[in-house]
Amino acid sequence: MALIVLAADKGAPGVTTAATALGAVWPRSVLLAECDPAGGDLAYRLPAADGGVLNPARGLLSLGATARRGLTVQQVQEHSQKIVGGLDVLTGLTHGEQAAGLTWLWGPLGRTFASVPGADVLADCGRLGAHPEINDLITEAELAVLFARASLDHVAHLRERLAVLPKGPQLGVVVIADPRQYRSSIDEVRRIVTATGREVAFVGGLAHDPKGAELLRGQWGGRLDRSLLIRTARELASR
Repeated sequence: MALIVLAADKGAPGVTTAATALGAVWPRSVLLAECDPAGGDLAYRLPAADGGVLNPARGLLSLGATARRGLTVQQVQEHSQKIVGGLDVLTGLTHGEQAAGLTWLWGPLGRTFASVPGADVLADCGRLGAHPEINDLITEAELAVLFARASLDHVAHLRERLAVLPKGPQLGVVVIADPRQYRSSIDEVRRIVTATGREVAFVGGLAHDPKGAELLRGQWGGRLDRSLLIRTARELASR
């Protein structure tokens, strides 16, 4: 079905938390793929479906070791794991040095993600810029969503990133916004994004909710479902 890339430019505004929240409430089958070349931490952050720990050796790195002669959807599924709550995840690299041997992987990975039958793929690509080869994956996406906080430095970097992102996917922007200025922050970033002249499908928001983010680390249930993080993630996922 659809490959949707989630990323940011500078300042680490919480892309992995946002990706996990979106995956948890996605309205149809979905795979959360940790594709940050700098390394990820899902394997250490989230418990497995059985309450144990995820296997950090099973994920993007092990997939890359088997994919040199071709990459299939079945291989992606074989190297994925299920976390508490039932979300399927493909855990990422454990450190950035591993990306040096996988520069060839991103394009084939993007094409394979885009062809997963019956499910969308949310690809958490982390912070853009340091590893330009990730653009090979981004160009295969139907939608690329950039996350930023509503601060001068974050929005300035967002504006610059919009200017250099590869053509191909539709673009979306999500503001990680303080709940006290939620709508006004989104409106202000929308005004700035519109002024860039780059066509953007939407500018949405996600609540900055540290307590909700902590609940997302494994304490699934009613309290999490009522959190601002999940409530705004549902609204965003519907877009």
